[in-house]
Amino acid sequence: MSVTAVVVRLKLSLLRNGLRQSGGRRAAYVASAVVALLFAALQLVGLIALRGHAHADALVVVLAAVLGLGWAVMPLFFPGGDETLDPTRLVMLPLRPRPLVRALLAASLVGIGPLFTLLLLTGSVIAVAHGTAAGVVAVLAVPAALLLCVALARAVAAANIRLLTSRRGRDLAVLSGLVIAVGAQVVNFGAQRLGSAGLGQLDPVADVLRWVPPGAAVGAVQSVSDGSYGAAAGQLLLCALASAALVVVWARSLERLMTAPDGSTLRAAEPSGRERRSARGWERLLPAGRTGTVMGRSLRYVWRDPKTKAAWVTSLAIGLIVPVFNAVQGTGTVYFACFAAGMLGIQMYNQFGQDTSAFWMVAMTISSSRDALVELRARALALLVITLPYATLVTVLTTALLGSWVRLPEVLGLSFALLGAMLATGAWTSARFPYSIPQEGHKNVAPGQAGLAWISIFGGMVSAALLCSPVIAVTIWLHAGADADAFGWLLLPGGAAYGAALTVLGLRLAAPRTAARLPEILAAVSKG
Repeated sequence: MSVTAVVVRLKLSLLRNGLRQSGGRRAAYVASAVVALLFAALQLVGLIALRGHAHADALVVVLAAVLGLGWAVMPLFFPGGDETLDPTRLVMLPLRPRPLVRALLAASLVGIGPLFTLLLLTGSVIAVAHGTAAGVVAVLAVPAALLLCVALARAVAAANIRLLTSRRGRDLAVLSGLVIAVGAQVVNFGAQRLGSAGLGQLDPVADVLRWVPPGAAVGAVQSVSDGSYGAAAGQLLLCALASAALVVVWARSLERLMTAPDGSTLRAAEPSGRERRSARGWERLLPAGRTGTVMGRSLRYVWRDPKTKAAWVTSLAIGLIVPVFNAVQGTGTVYFACFAAGMLGIQMYNQFGQDTSAFWMVAMTISSSRDALVELRARALALLVITLPYATLVTVLTTALLGSWVRLPEVLGLSFALLGAMLATGAWTSARFPYSIPQEGHKNVAPGQAGLAWISIFGGMVSAALLCSPVIAVTIWLHAGADADAFGWLLLPGGAAYGAALTVLGLRLAAPRTAARLPEILAAVSKG
C-alpha cells in the first residue's frame, strides 16, 4: 500500500477515533459540519445567482483571496484542529520527504474545510464563467486554487510547528477568539458598506487581487470570459508557480524537522538576562509587602495562565469592538463606552477560581479578616492597573469617533462608577459563590458548578447595575433638565468617587466572609 493511502486512512482514523471519545464531541462535530456545509451551500446558490452581475468578478476574486488568507492563518490560531499538521509525530518512521509531501497533501483534502472551500470556489467560477473556453479554464482553476490553499496551510504549519507545539503557541491559540470577534465585526461592517454603496466598491481591490494567488485562479476564468487569453494564461501560471514554491518550502521544512535535532533545551527555555532584568523592573513599581506580592501574582496569571489570558483577551476585544464599531457605523452612542468597563469588571468575579487547588497556599496566609482584606484589595488593584487606562482609552476613542466631546466627562464618570460597583460585587461573589476552572479542555466551569457560575456572574452584574443606579439617575435628571452641558462635568469626579467608595465598601464586606469560608472556597475551586 502506498504512503498516500496510509496517511489518508490515518487521517480518517484520527477523525473517527476523536468522535468516539464522547457523545458531546460527536454532537458538536456533526452540528458544526451541518452548519458549515449549509452555509457553504447557501453561498454557492448566492454566487450562482450573481452570474451576469456587472461586479460579480470583483466579489469572487476578493472572496478567493479571503479564503487563501483564512487557510494561511488557520494553523496559527487553531493548531489542534488537524493532528496531521504536526509532521514531527512521524519523525521515527522511515519516510522520504517527497512521498510524505504527496501523502500529507492528499490527507489535507479530507475534511469539512476543503469541502467548504471547494463549494465556494465552484460557485465563484460559475458566477464568472461565460463560454466553453471559460468553462474549461474553470475546471482547472478550482483544483488549482484549492491545492494552493492547502499547500499554503501546510507550509505555514511546518514553518511554525516548533512555536505551535510550545507554550507560546498555545498562548497564540488564545487569540483565536479575538481574531474571530474582530473578523466578524469587519465582515459585518464591510457587508453594510457594500449593501449601501454597491459591489462596485470592490473593483479597485479586485484589480490587484486578481493577480495574487489564489484570486488569480478565479481571475483567469473572468479573463477568458472577457477574451483576454494571454492574461488568463499568466494568472494560471502565477498560481502554478506559487503552488510549486509553497511545496518546495514545505518540503524543505519537513526535511529539516525530520532530520534536525530539537532545539528546545533547558538553556533555550531560560529567560535571558534582559528578560530577567525587565521582570525585576516592573516588579519594583509594585507596592511593598503583601499587596505588591499579590498584585505581581495576579498580573502573572493574566500573562501566563491560558484560561485567565483567554478571558482577558475576550473581554478586552469585546469591550473595544462593541463601542468602536458601532461608532464607526454611525449607529452607536458614547454611552456604549461603558461596555468596556463592564466587560473588564467581570474579571473580578471568581478571583479564587483561577488559583485552582493551589488556593491552599493563599489560604495558609490568611488568618484574619485583615489578611483577607489585603488579599482582595491587592487583586482589585492589579485589575485596576489594566482596566482604568483601558476603559479611559475606549471612552476617549468612542467619543472622538462620534465627536461628542461634551459628553466625555459624564461617560467617564459612569464607567468608573460601573467599574467600582463590579469590583465590589466581584469581591463578594468570589467569596460567596466560588467555582473551579478546569485547566484542561475548553470548559471554563467544572461539572456540577454551572449554577454557581451563573449566580456569580449574572447576579453580580445585576447587582452592580443596581448599585450604579444613583449615578445613572443623576445623568438622566441632568439631561431631562437641559443642564447636562453645564453640570455634566461634575459626573466625572462624582462617578469616580462613588465607584471608589463602592469598591472599598465591597472589599470590607467580602473580607470577613472570605476569612470565614476558606475551607469551603478551597473545596469549590479544587474540583476542576
